[in-house]
Amino acid sequence: MTSHQGLWVSYSGTADVVLAAALIGAAAAVAYAGMRLPLPVRLPRPGRTVRAGLVVAWLAAIVALLVCDSLVVLRAESEHLGGHGAPTDPVTPVTLIGVGIIWFAVSLAYSARGWRVALGSGAIAALATPWIFEFPFDLIIMARTSPMPTPVAEYRILFFAPLLAVAITTLAMLTLSPVTRLSQSTFWCFAAMLAVFAVWSLLGFAYPSAPGPFALNVVSKILALLTGLSMFLPDRSQPAALKIEQAPQAEAWTGVM
Repeated sequence: MTSHQGLWVSYSGTADVVLAAALIGAAAAVAYAGMRLPLPVRLPRPGRTVRAGLVVAWLAAIVALLVCDSLVVLRAESEHLGGHGAPTDPVTPVTLIGVGIIWFAVSLAYSARGWRVALGSGAIAALATPWIFEFPFDLIIMARTSPMPTPVAEYRILFFAPLLAVAITTLAMLTLSPVTRLSQSTFWCFAAMLAVFAVWSLLGFAYPSAPGPFALNVVSKILALLTGLSMFLPDRSQPAALKIEQAPQAEAWTGVM
């Protein structure tokens, strides 16, 4: 028997073991990449046209998500299903506090490079970091949850397709900051998050209402926030003269402005 929490169906039988094995394999691959790749490395910077297109695509994905979510709500209300809403999210306060801390830390770390770089990079870090958790999380649960009380594939696609589009375009916006880079810490924190996901899978990847799933949800979300923060930490390995030389170039990061 599968267990339910609102519109959330836990993994059970061999499915939870298969999911855990896949996540452990992914975590090991990410950790190995962190050891073997020549790190740190900065993300590629797109040109002005690509940057503008990325912002437009991000805004369009958000609009599509809001429209599709409204359609699902209207459908539920038309079938008198409004009383079966999804369970509350107990981890949202953790996310909001973490996002606020990241925005403040990144903005403060780059204040010497001017307010455009500092506040812009802080905003991008705050926007993108939660999706480091949310994107793989949504891929795991989308076949096990439904925006409607009756699991209908069309409504699942209607909800998750624009949600994943928002995730992809938001993560792509990491390339808009001139200070974003991948380091060993980035890979190791992300690998640790996937490993926690694997442990959670052995509990069926159940909704975080019981103490075990709740704790694993919080720990994995904190690791995701650390993954994002590691991408914006100043590179202490560079000589001071090289940092000063690169600083004026960073001021041009707002190519879509």
